[in-house]
Amino acid sequence: MDFSVVAVAREDDTPVEEPLRVAALADRLGYREVWAGEGPTWDSFVLAAALGNVTERAALTAGPVPVSVRDPMTIARGAASVAAVTGRAVGVALGTSSKRVVEGVHGRPRVRPAAVLEESAAAVRALLHGAPGEPVVPGSPFLRRLAPPGGPLTVAAFGDRAIATAAAHADRMLLDVVSPEQVRDLRARLVEAARKAGRTPPTLAAWLPAAVDPAPQSLAQVLGSIAGYLTVPGYREVFAAAGFAEAVELAASGADRDTLVRVLPPEAAATVGLVGDLATVRARIDAYAEAGLDEIALVPATAADPAGDRTLKALSPA
Repeated sequence: MDFSVVAVAREDDTPVEEPLRVAALADRLGYREVWAGEGPTWDSFVLAAALGNVTERAALTAGPVPVSVRDPMTIARGAASVAAVTGRAVGVALGTSSKRVVEGVHGRPRVRPAAVLEESAAAVRALLHGAPGEPVVPGSPFLRRLAPPGGPLTVAAFGDRAIATAAAHADRMLLDVVSPEQVRDLRARLVEAARKAGRTPPTLAAWLPAAVDPAPQSLAQVLGSIAGYLTVPGYREVFAAAGFAEAVELAASGADRDTLVRVLPPEAAATVGLVGDLATVRARIDAYAEAGLDEIALVPATAADPAGDRTLKALSPA
């Protein structure tokens, strides 16, 4: 199992510079890659460049970038720019994001998301491998001056059309907040989609909330991060089957995040993440590996554990 670390700004009262501290610690501990998450607070390419300044070795991946708000040239140029200023390999992750983010934050229509993802992935893949001296886009009089960014193309996927896009174009497919049972199903769907596309299946990674020996504040932070999934098809069934039907019903009725965090028991945090003592977390890692996951991207809880120090040290590859 490979491990990487996600440095993303939480949309709560945590310090906006927290991703920099998480990334610096991950780099010191020997994690091979750090993800610069996109969100309402940070632009992922600016964050990735900043992470390059506080790390020495880790490869960088920007995103997932919502494809409805950036064109392929902007995405590829962003990755190449970060690689140029950091001297690191830089990958890019693509995703459809949500209506709440695309329309509510960016003010852009989120229409035909699966089709836009497929079109963007195909175009970005080609642009990421363009060489200096070639047109920046086919037919353009402007020539590329930056070297290729050198990192992988990742596609975040859950539905069948997004999985087909990942199978056809990506080096890696990304899942977000999933159980081992979901990994097993999604892995099978990815393998079948890759077979139809005539490609070797891309590697499979997942962003998973992680907290080793968590304090109550860390548990609440993890529960808050999963509360938004209680109404999402494919997730709500997992939580209901795990015994959290009351929270699922409350979420469907429009309950706010704080209410859901109060209703969800601590056990819910371990349903789609790595939460508990070290032995429990390592057993959970084994379950994800057995289900077919190639990489865990740790999203460390930082409440009462600055920069996720305890968790990242406990799971460090060094």
